[in-house]
Amino acid sequence: MVMLATTVPYGLGYSVQGADWRFTGFIFSVEDGNAFIGKMLSGTAGDWLFRTPYTATPQRGFLIFLPYILLGKLVSSPGAHEKLVALYHIFRVCAGILAIVATYDFMSFFITSIRYRRIGVVLVTLGGGLGWLLVLLNLRTWLGSLPLEFYSPESFGFLSLYVYPHYALARALLLWGLLAYLKATTRLDETPSLALAGLKIGPLWLLAGLAQPLTGMVVGAVVGLYLFTLAMEQGWLTIRREQTQWPKLWRMAKLALWAGLLPAPFVLYNLISTRLDPFLKTWTEQSYFGSPHPLHYLLAYGLILPFALVGGKHLWLERDWAARLPVAWVIFFPILAYTPIGIQRRLPEGIWVALVVLAMKALEGSENPKLRRSSVVLLLAFPTTVLLLLGGASVALRPAEPVFRPPDEVAAFQSLAEQPGRDVVVLSSYETGNALPAWAPVFVVVGHGPESIGLAEWMPRVAAFYQADTPANERSELLSELGVDYVFWGPHERALGGWDPSTADLTLFYQSGDYSIFAVRP
Repeated sequence: MVMLATTVPYGLGYSVQGADWRFTGFIFSVEDGNAFIGKMLSGTAGDWLFRTPYTATPQRGFLIFLPYILLGKLVSSPGAHEKLVALYHIFRVCAGILAIVATYDFMSFFITSIRYRRIGVVLVTLGGGLGWLLVLLNLRTWLGSLPLEFYSPESFGFLSLYVYPHYALARALLLWGLLAYLKATTRLDETPSLALAGLKIGPLWLLAGLAQPLTGMVVGAVVGLYLFTLAMEQGWLTIRREQTQWPKLWRMAKLALWAGLLPAPFVLYNLISTRLDPFLKTWTEQSYFGSPHPLHYLLAYGLILPFALVGGKHLWLERDWAARLPVAWVIFFPILAYTPIGIQRRLPEGIWVALVVLAMKALEGSENPKLRRSSVVLLLAFPTTVLLLLGGASVALRPAEPVFRPPDEVAAFQSLAEQPGRDVVVLSSYETGNALPAWAPVFVVVGHGPESIGLAEWMPRVAAFYQADTPANERSELLSELGVDYVFWGPHERALGGWDPSTADLTLFYQSGDYSIFAVRP
């Protein structure tokens, strides 16, 4: 039912498209949506490694976004775009269902009461923070950023189900991977071979990394911090000369090492590639996902934090070490969120699940009726989801760019899709460049923030290309430097300047309505 609710706004978008507008298939984060279809289309065109279509910079390919590339291989022309969008949403629904089921399984390991398991799953799936208050108060960019629940799928759960299926799939594999490890640690005394037990867990950790490489890092980080927390406790007990369990902890560490053996080569491949491959190094440096001001995290999690603190105390006092993993996860959340690297906002992936587990443990284990009655305040976690669904429906019912595209523009895109060759480069505006690779397997110069390498450099040069007073030799140099095969000319390109490409040394390749495409002469 949750996934059905997330699908309704998309259905509304298709219901209103017609002769004047074509629905892109996306109502939220449309730039990324087009990029996902572009990745799938590259798989349809024959690629096995990811090469972003949003740059003309040479690239060798990289093993990332594998789910999209593999799904693209299930589709063929004609009508590839429509098939890919349909397949994308099938993937989104299926991945969302897996994430919800995995959340229930993970919750069940810590929470005995079926009632509180279900409440916890609803909170993880549909809950958010108090960011909706900022929206209502017209403070959308408070302290320099939007509220987390409106743009960060790592921080909560709903956006993954609504928009980003690879995050939902990775979340499911993350939770099942951690759960498999925890269950194995409870059977250490009955496990004759730690190597065999660890190698059975490894595939889940590897699949989490293949679905979303950073989630693979999160698995290792959470397990490592959990073992570190237990080691700190054992060290304190050693200082106090109390009974310790160092042998058990060492066996748990060896189990984790064996489990990490299978995903380790993929992790090393990622680390080495992003440092040695010039293209990937630049892409990594350009892709900055910094955490917002700490007050944004307080606004996001402040509602549930008091309950989580009580539940964390309950779990920590339990004799079962496995029950302490979500406690350690939450303790080290600030370190994960503010690690001084460019992907710091990505590292708290799944922390919302850990917080909800602790909160549900507080409600389940408390004999205090006031605490349980006070849990009604958690209803304030749901307005954000309502706003996102209503906002999506509103956008879908009012055709306009970028959610919809003009049919003549789509026809122009499809004319490029029919051209032979895989490495066709098209020069266009940023707005056109974002949508074009979702309809045709071509490369553009600019069109996506993180993926258009050297975006800050190329944007003014592309704008200058379409300006009437730019010398012809500068245009020729740009076309030659980038190896451009076609120049796109539509309303967005006209908005950049008054240059008329029909007066240049170009060959008209396609023309319909306000859209023309010119071939660059060899």
